[in-house]
Amino acid sequence: MSNRLPNISDKHKICIICEGNEEYKYLERLNQLHVWNDIYEISLVNAEGNGNIPARYQDRYQNGSYEAVLIFCDTEKKPYEQYEDIKKKVNEFHGVDNAAEEVIIFGNPCTMQIISKHWTDEMIKSPAKQVNAPIIERYTGVKGYKGRADQIDTIMKSLNKENYIDMARRINELPANDKIDGASNFFMLVKHLESNTCEWINLLNDKIQG
Repeated sequence: MSNRLPNISDKHKICIICEGNEEYKYLERLNQLHVWNDIYEISLVNAEGNGNIPARYQDRYQNGSYEAVLIFCDTEKKPYEQYEDIKKKVNEFHGVDNAAEEVIIFGNPCTMQIISKHWTDEMIKSPAKQVNAPIIERYTGVKGYKGRADQIDTIMKSLNKENYIDMARRINELPANDKIDGASNFFMLVKHLESNTCEWINLLNDKIQG
């Protein structure tokens, strides 16, 4: 029997640490829609809670298997204590004061701020699922949203290439300051992963390596 060589990909390997199920399933769905440039190979990690994000990030970064490691998470409500703790630990890990600003993709106050932009300009003002349930039902038909796995899966089926374009346009109009209610820098991820050049990866690593 002939020896088979391993299948070595020449794609640029990007790892994204996702806070939880919503973030993981959302990026998984976008990846499945092939809305991003095919030069990237995206690996997603479900941290299963924001308290686990720093450790997951450090582990994947030190692994050396990826050209870039990013974080996708909520800010939650002011004073953003857990979110600020994530930023602090990322900065300390790299020894660079603003490293977190380069690697964290956020939604203020929550990821539904981003997901909802596939359908509407309406702003999400609270991370509370019961508060956002009417908006979700209006555009996806999912009643009484509580973040259950089956509910998330149904919402993801509502996403397609057409409303991805709508989301990208709307998200580009949001402020990128994580201290502002209704803000998000998700367009930075969109811009990076739609790019046909990997120059952003080199710039990113230069900044976080000091």
